[in-house]
Amino acid sequence: MYVRDAKNREEVWLLDRIEEMGLDETAFRSRDYVVAIDEESHEKAGFGRIRIHKGDEESVCELTSIGVLPEWRNQGVGAHVIERLVEYAGDEGFDTVYSLTNASEYLSQFGFERIEPAQLPDRLRDRLATKQENIQPDAVPLRVAIDRFEVPGHLRKRFKQASAGESEEPEPEEGPEDFGIDPDEATYKYDTGD
Repeated sequence: MYVRDAKNREEVWLLDRIEEMGLDETAFRSRDYVVAIDEESHEKAGFGRIRIHKGDEESVCELTSIGVLPEWRNQGVGAHVIERLVEYAGDEGFDTVYSLTNASEYLSQFGFERIEPAQLPDRLRDRLATKQENIQPDAVPLRVAIDRFEVPGHLRKRFKQASAGESEEPEPEEGPEDFGIDPDEATYKYDTGD
């Protein structure tokens, strides 16, 4: 399992997963995303985004739209997506990463701390209000200093051993009814004589 930058050709896949998971697609740009990939099957397991809000005086870095496919959950995939995004923020010169999310308990294990909306930079204060109105009514502001970010050891271990499990809802078997055919009334063009 590894995490890499998203490719332009993955734009449709990303948008479909974001919609399925009810995540934030505001100002979508595939180049802002990273994708977790299984080394053996080459399946995509998760994704996430760093959104940089450029300002006149200071730019702000936001972690957003983190998603892990159901069959890959609870295996450290999300932790490593977040780690890669925080590393990217550090490489871009940011000391702090913010997140406006309803997953504050999950992010707290990495060092994210909840803050008051008044402590947010102006650009993110407005974004929080918009996000609460349109996407996640229970979103709260969090932040972490990049040098305080840490992935717990148990999540590193899970990530190394990650594999696609059974999806939460197995695909139902298709039957004639799925194609608008009443099996009791159907006649077949090719009668085998049986």
